[in-house]
Amino acid sequence: MADVEADTHGHLRTDPITIRHVSLEQPWIWLAAGWRDLWRVPTISLTYGTVFFAISVAITAGLVYADLLYLLPPLIAGFMLVGPMLAVGCYEASRRLETGEPVRLIDVTFVYTRAPAQLAFVGALLSLFFLAWIRTAMLIFAIFYGIEAPPVPELVSAFLFTYKGLSFLAVGTAVGAVLAFVAFAVSVISVPMLMRHETDAVTAMAKSIEAVRRNFWPMMLWAWLIALLTVCGVATLYVGSIITLPLVGHATWHAYRSLIADSGPN
Repeated sequence: MADVEADTHGHLRTDPITIRHVSLEQPWIWLAAGWRDLWRVPTISLTYGTVFFAISVAITAGLVYADLLYLLPPLIAGFMLVGPMLAVGCYEASRRLETGEPVRLIDVTFVYTRAPAQLAFVGALLSLFFLAWIRTAMLIFAIFYGIEAPPVPELVSAFLFTYKGLSFLAVGTAVGAVLAFVAFAVSVISVPMLMRHETDAVTAMAKSIEAVRRNFWPMMLWAWLIALLTVCGVATLYVGSIITLPLVGHATWHAYRSLIADSGPN
């Protein structure tokens, strides 16, 4: 697969994009680099995190008001499927820090990308993953509980301390893990790649899958760290997400730079 652009005659010219092998310790290095970036531009990073904190609180309050709190776990899991698209601003901030360009709020809000249509295609695909997961989660819930959800005060005990609840969680987790792995594989570096390369979405996703295949255990550790940080953010009533979300975004840029031998123009 290759980076694609047009020559002076309008024909497509390809330049190779090479995937590097990385060590198992590399995800920790990405995380450390993301942490440094976060505190180099704390106002922008924490503003980014605060926006998603406010959105999360508003959605949770709406679910409580509508007596639909049982939808919260699949929505949180679904957020991880579309997370790579939501972190574009953090990728841009880290790119600008790397190249010495100024980092302003307007720059990370309206991000210039080299393949906007292709990036939108990946975003649409991840949105389809999200919708498929929500529909699947609702179907699994209906199989176990029918159309009547347990009362909100009894949700925790119903899910964690009954055979039906544990079976429901096991099936939902297994199905969600499969979807999450596929979404992770196709998007882990394809989104930042499409920001910097004039390439097509299929090539970018194929390269992302190749990066996961060639570096399976380091990438599984990276996926686990992303999931752990997301859970920590949620477990603190979303307060921790003010830091964890931009941290993962910044670190993902460094993952992309580490995995791609020719990262294209900055």
